Parts: sequence; C-alpha cells; structure tokens
Amino acid sequence: MAWHRGGTTLTAVVAVTLTALTGLTGCSDDSSPSSVASKAASAVASIGSQATAAIASATAEAGRRLDEVKNGVDAKDAVKLGTPTTDSAGRSTVEVTAGNKAGSAKSFAVQVEFKDTGGNLLDTVVVTVSDVPAGKSGTATARSNRKLSGDVKAETGTALRY
Repeated sequence: MAWHRGGTTLTAVVAVTLTALTGLTGCSDDSSPSSVASKAASAVASIGSQATAAIASATAEAGRRLDEVKNGVDAKDAVKLGTPTTDSAGRSTVEVTAGNKAGSAKSFAVQVEFKDTGGNLLDTVVVTVSDVPAGKSGTATARSNRKLSGDVKAETGTALRY
C-alpha cells in the first residue's frame, strides 16, 4: 500500500514549520533565506519520515494479523463500516458490522483503512468480529493506532470470514 505525502495535512505542517522557523531565525546567527529553507526542509523531512514509519508499521502489523487467519474466505461484501468519530483519547474510531450468511457461527478479521479526504492512507488496523451466529450480524469497533488530524474517512481493506 502506498502512502502519498501530498495533501492538505502535510501542506499545513509545512506552512506551520516554515512560519515557526522564520520566527526563530531572528534569534539565530544565520537567518539567510537558504538557512531558513534548509531548516524547514529538515523539519518537514523528519515529520514525513515519522509519518511514513508509522504507516509502514501499522500496515505490517495489519498484514501479520491477516496472515494469522487460517482458511479465511473473502468477506468484504459482508462488512459495513459506520461513520468515523474521535474518541476521548483523540483517536479515530469506526463501528464495523459483519453479517454472517454462513450456516454456522463464523468470525471475521477486518482491515480498516483510515484515510484523509484526498484518499491518502493515514493508518490501518485489523479488528476481529468474533463468533457471529449463523444468519446474524456482529459488531466491533476499529480504533486508529494514533491521533489522526483533519477529516478522516474509513474504508474496508481486506475482510476475511473464518
């Protein structure tokens, strides 16, 4: 899964960083435009690297959790996501509903991708909806690994019934 750093969140971070660094250069010995630009580029690269590392880690963990499912079948059409909200800790959450059309109780492993309005991946998690009775629906809540800023939407990545 690719994560693109273009978008309103990164643009805002760059603007804030440039503003902060411009103010700081009045206190430094080297306040040339190239020095300010260099400091800003370094700060943005650091923020971008941290965000990229967080996405990579979350994606790897989601893949590991999905790999643990044995004899799973695609169940993306049986899964519905609610509207994302923010919990008291500032993390994005979304209700996951899995409908079981099988003849016996089944569990579901659902990868939820939290994205910004531009479609850029912000975070991904796997939630389990356990022991859903035949012909019934079960729910679980997916919670982002960290605080996400801006308008967040949720999409189903992979969904497995087992």
